Amino acid sequence: MFEFLIWIVLVVATVVPMTKLLPHFGINKNWAFACIISPVVLILLWIMALKLQEMERR
Repeated sequence: MFEFLIWIVLVVATVVPMTKLLPHFGINKNWAFACIISPVVLILLWIMALKLQEMERR
């Protein structure tokens, strides 16, 4: 039970900031709820980094 609570805290600590950040990168904020699955966090961070590089070039 304790592990489940830790997992919930980590998911909330990931999803809430992602819902704020994703729209700035042109990604629908609902994709933040996919962060419940750990590899999706890495994929979204990678996409955000690529878009940030693209923004810096302009």
